[in-house]
Amino acid sequence: MAELTEIRETVRRKYAAAAKAAAAPPTDLDEAGCCGSDRACCTPAHAQGEFGGTLYKEATGADVPESALSASLGCGVPTAVADLHQGETVLDLGCGAGADVLISARRVGPSGRAIGLDMTDEMLELARANAADAGVENVKFLKGYLEDMPLEDASVDVVISNCVINLSGDKPKVISEAARVLRRGGRFAVSDVIADTNMDQQTRADMAAWTGCIAGALTADEFRSTLEGAGFEAIEIHQTHRVHEHAAAAIIRAHKPTTPGPR
Repeated sequence: MAELTEIRETVRRKYAAAAKAAAAPPTDLDEAGCCGSDRACCTPAHAQGEFGGTLYKEATGADVPESALSASLGCGVPTAVADLHQGETVLDLGCGAGADVLISARRVGPSGRAIGLDMTDEMLELARANAADAGVENVKFLKGYLEDMPLEDASVDVVISNCVINLSGDKPKVISEAARVLRRGGRFAVSDVIADTNMDQQTRADMAAWTGCIAGALTADEFRSTLEGAGFEAIEIHQTHRVHEHAAAAIIRAHKPTTPGPR
């Protein structure tokens, strides 16, 4: 528990700083950028375009609000592969400034709903402001932890996430919670970092690398096993691009069975 608390606080501080940087006047961001001397959101991978808002511009163009992109630290675009439909309820884990929530809200339409979950007050404040500026009303933002989601059982159709699950200190619990809140037949579609099997222990122990979305990553086999352990099926893991010497970004998809499993 102490280790989980330490990881949470380290991650929270980083993402709070990223939210404040994104909310700063445009002139400040133009001069320093995400990777200015006092910006918390930068790693070499961010500087090279392997993380962040540029991935959205390549994938969805004008579909993404510019106001939400500057705070993105993601490694992909989960909404591009989640196959969202009108009327569905979508949950975004670690929603940050709300880019994926706003995209989802538009795609599920007025009869659907998009929910963003985050533990960082500064990110939630920014997300709510972005939603108001975009005039998107079918959204809701909740404060909470991925390991203890403040949602009812079987209350959402789709769970998405963008490079956040790797930051958790208890990833099996996160996946178990995702399975709990999904309705039967629900879909799990996330972007995340997948570690190579030869990632060294020095990288694993580096908290800076952890908050840079590297050190805490599961291998593909570990992610698959964790999903299977939570009852998911039809699991797909596809690497998209390298983000580190020992890791790659990937799209991970799975389904919750339509019928109850054996007791």
